[in-house]
Amino acid sequence: MLTKGDEYPIHQTAEPIAYSGTDRNFYDRYFFNGYQADGSDFFAIAFGVYPHLNVADAHFSCIRGDVQHCVHASRLLDMERMDLSVGPITIEILQPLKSLRVVVDNYEGISANLTFVGRAFPVEEPRFTRRIGPRTFMDYTRMTQNGHWQGWIEVDGIRRDIDGAVGTRDRSWGIRPIGASDPQPTVPQTIPQFYWLWSPVNFQDGALYFHVNDDAQGRHWNIRAVWCPDGAAAYEMLESDVCEMAVTLKPGWRHAEQAVLKAEFPDGRHVTAVFEPGTAFLMRGIGYGHPEWPHGGWKGALTLAREDIDLTAVEAGRADHLHIQAVSRVTMTLGSESQTGTGILEQLILGAYEPLGLKSIFND
Repeated sequence: MLTKGDEYPIHQTAEPIAYSGTDRNFYDRYFFNGYQADGSDFFAIAFGVYPHLNVADAHFSCIRGDVQHCVHASRLLDMERMDLSVGPITIEILQPLKSLRVVVDNYEGISANLTFVGRAFPVEEPRFTRRIGPRTFMDYTRMTQNGHWQGWIEVDGIRRDIDGAVGTRDRSWGIRPIGASDPQPTVPQTIPQFYWLWSPVNFQDGALYFHVNDDAQGRHWNIRAVWCPDGAAAYEMLESDVCEMAVTLKPGWRHAEQAVLKAEFPDGRHVTAVFEPGTAFLMRGIGYGHPEWPHGGWKGALTLAREDIDLTAVEAGRADHLHIQAVSRVTMTLGSESQTGTGILEQLILGAYEPLGLKSIFND
């Protein structure tokens, strides 16, 4: 099966680009978020390609007041991975590893035209490989890049200019659970567990990145902190796995009330960053954990929907309300210098986590 991708020198195996190994959970995804320096006007986009499921889907979501407005779109991939559009949502690669555009052609009153420009070369995060017993749960690579936005977003006739907004985009590809759940359980069966924090932050002269995956006992299986000055090449970034983030949860919730990052970089400088989480964006708005619009789910040749989520009705114990990105004010001391910036604290805490005294699946 030949496709447009076969015209480019990007093959990794002897097969056409239409085929990606043999694991049905292979995916290839774009993610973006953006917000003003004061944390307002948050928006996010997800665009995924699932070659073995023959599905592509895309989601756009933005916050206006106490409402999160969403567009969901899914279509038949038809084995053509180079077509970066699903219904009204399109991604354009303007300059690889530097600049991209996202367009939302008006759907039920929601439209956007947004251009992202990276502040420095993307950060390559350590490869994520995790098994549950003998079965591969995750095996993927991700690159992350902070940057600036230009453009506008319109919701129900009200257009807002987002020029000067900052944010983050990432690209990830590999294996993770997608589409319908596997009917064959992993044996012996275990209670689901996942502890994940991800916190890219924009400061005036650079970007701070941190992420961690822990097991139920609090042992790290993937962790990294990075300081990236504006314009830095890959070799000019400071990276460290000597880092920790202490989290204080909101009473009765699995969302952070505060978080404090501490790291030591190879040049001897220490960093302390205090996160004060504010507005919580539900990741279900772009398909993560959505009960009706999960990533890779088969919805038909082309299916679209608008969804409006009341953020005042978010519930502590709901599974699809656990995964959030909280827009955060961040005060950082790096060496002897201090500054304040804005970023996000992405959180997904599922199942037991001993350091925080969590024992059940969703709530305690």
